[in-house]
Amino acid sequence: MILLRINLNKPVMDLSVVIPVYNEEESLRELTEWIAKVCTGANISFEVLFIDDGSSDSSWIKIMDLASQNRFVKGIRFRRNYGKAAALHTGFAEATGEVVITMDADLQDSPDEIPGLLRMIREEGYDMVSGWKKKRYDPFLKRYTSRIYNGTAKLSSGIRLHDFNCGLKAYRNDVIKSIEVYGDMHRYIPMLAKEAGFRKIGEKIVEHRPRKYGSSKYGLDRFMKGYLDMLTIGFITRFGKSPMHLFGSLGTLMFLIGFIMAAYLGIRKLVFVSHNLRAPLVTDSPYFYIALAVMIIGSLLFLTGFLGELINRNSSERNLYLIRDKVNI
Repeated sequence: MILLRINLNKPVMDLSVVIPVYNEEESLRELTEWIAKVCTGANISFEVLFIDDGSSDSSWIKIMDLASQNRFVKGIRFRRNYGKAAALHTGFAEATGEVVITMDADLQDSPDEIPGLLRMIREEGYDMVSGWKKKRYDPFLKRYTSRIYNGTAKLSSGIRLHDFNCGLKAYRNDVIKSIEVYGDMHRYIPMLAKEAGFRKIGEKIVEHRPRKYGSSKYGLDRFMKGYLDMLTIGFITRFGKSPMHLFGSLGTLMFLIGFIMAAYLGIRKLVFVSHNLRAPLVTDSPYFYIALAVMIIGSLLFLTGFLGELINRNSSERNLYLIRDKVNI
């Protein structure tokens, strides 16, 4: 039986702005008014979705106040802090706009970029557009760890972007309905979109503003998590459907290496015996134990791939495909 995922929700407005919020009470009103001014001036029908990610300040009170005064403001509040990826995933599920734009709540992303991003999606045909903060006002640590991120992500994914982690991005609605953002994978949404079949991914230079309120929440732990998440995505996108291709190949290679080493020791002993020479015991050679260990590791890798295939075979999403268009059906 083949399962098909079809997005039946038709966009009902031009734009949805999804904004994760974590302790940003000072900036919410100013940000909302700025978005409203830009969208109203450009004649864009829009909604603003604030996702309160377990804030400990009065951010939720501010959101409720804004929602009571503006019908375009909507809010969702988590019981605790789950992370930015969870906030984006929840916001994407609720977004109804033809185009969805994400931005941070700290006023470092400029809403003045909205019309340009919207135009690139609607008129230039991009599936997704990522912002590039060419001139940054972040702390030294964040700027230079981001360079490492982006360089490695560009090489591993083949996507020509300068800033994978920029919070200011625009998507066609069916892009965000077709991907699942979890853990800390929000940094690599372009890679998830590409894997889902959305190949036209562009970039726009955007303004990066100095932080006006509060302090940066970036730390070295986020650098390590982000780097490990990138490796996870790279593995899943390449071998998630066929783990035997990786583990089976490595296991076979290691088993053959171990077997050749063991065979060499055996042949060497036979040569000594054939010439009536005193042959050293095979087990006296350290290479025998190395060969044995390599063969065992190779067998375990092969079995890992086999078990992965069995688990994948029982997955409910093994025959889940994204359909772009239909005709006469």
